[in-house]
Amino acid sequence: MSMASFAYYRLPYADRYTVMVQTEGEPERLASCTGLNGRNGFVLAPFSVSSGCPVLLIHPDRVEERAVPEEEHIRTGHCTASRQAGGSASGVSGMDSDKAVYSKDFESCRSMLVSGEFSKIVLARSAGVETVDEMDAEGLFLRACRMYPRMFVVLVSTPQSGMWLAATPEILLESSCGTGRTVALAGTMKLDESQLGFDNPPSASVDDAASGIFWSTKNIKEQRYVATYISDVLKRFAGACREEGPRTVRAGNIVHLRSDFTFELADTSRIGSLLDILHPTPAVCGLPKTETYRHIVDHEHTDRRYYSGFMGPLCHDGATHLYVSLRCMQIVDGRHYRLYAGGGLLKDSVEEQEWCETEAKMETMLRLFDGSCL
Repeated sequence: MSMASFAYYRLPYADRYTVMVQTEGEPERLASCTGLNGRNGFVLAPFSVSSGCPVLLIHPDRVEERAVPEEEHIRTGHCTASRQAGGSASGVSGMDSDKAVYSKDFESCRSMLVSGEFSKIVLARSAGVETVDEMDAEGLFLRACRMYPRMFVVLVSTPQSGMWLAATPEILLESSCGTGRTVALAGTMKLDESQLGFDNPPSASVDDAASGIFWSTKNIKEQRYVATYISDVLKRFAGACREEGPRTVRAGNIVHLRSDFTFELADTSRIGSLLDILHPTPAVCGLPKTETYRHIVDHEHTDRRYYSGFMGPLCHDGATHLYVSLRCMQIVDGRHYRLYAGGGLLKDSVEEQEWCETEAKMETMLRLFDGSCL
């Protein structure tokens, strides 16, 4: 791939993907989401905007659509990080020290939850992976398209951000023809391995995965927090808002609770102002929003960068498809990667369970390396 800024993205259920390339100059840097008002292009926004991590807007001078090839025609490379018993990659660096740092962050968050200062906060972590042979980034993107048909799959690269790959289930904001859409996605359970066998691969239907799922009070409460927040924000910016759900949906090897919102969005020139209020949602931040956001920025050991921000085409051909940057990794080079994951904590959260949830979420990207997991 060239040094030009680019974005490859495949919308859920589509059999074609879009390539946007900016060959002249660098993407525009914006100091806040409000700078997106009245603009178009491909957006890459961080969790927390800073001079080092600005909102980036790619202005493509070349746009094309391509068909997603069959799996046997996708070239990624052959060798991957070996896997330990239990499904973790042995290439994930410093696991013991990572867990010790996570434990400190967990206790810091838990004290604020128990005291009642926070009702929910999202704790993130990252882990490094090193492969034996070089892997092809475009091939990994195409493999993700094949493995995760229900997710928004994107590969984006700019000089400012580096290269990122995501296969995310969470819509932040979609709009077309005056109608807007978003979701409240929270609550997580890993599917039983028996549900991930040959007869029920990651591409199996939602109903197949969701049958027999029973949700804990903690997960139900966490999802309700997110749904209530989104409903309150939409009342300020949109008309005729309708909520449906929650229902169980599948994202790779895990399931979530999801509520869908549709609403009128007549003035698309103010999308940036809506995004500025909506992002970050409690699904990646917490409640109360201002206090939990500040705690994450000041105390969380993980530098989230563009993880748990959002990305996607903005007002391209009259449509916007912005997704939260989850199930993602930064591609440092052809052999080095940094995976990111997080989970919502409530006062009754159990550290080991939350750690295992992040492990399950990281598997979405890890499965791309290991052909035996297809």
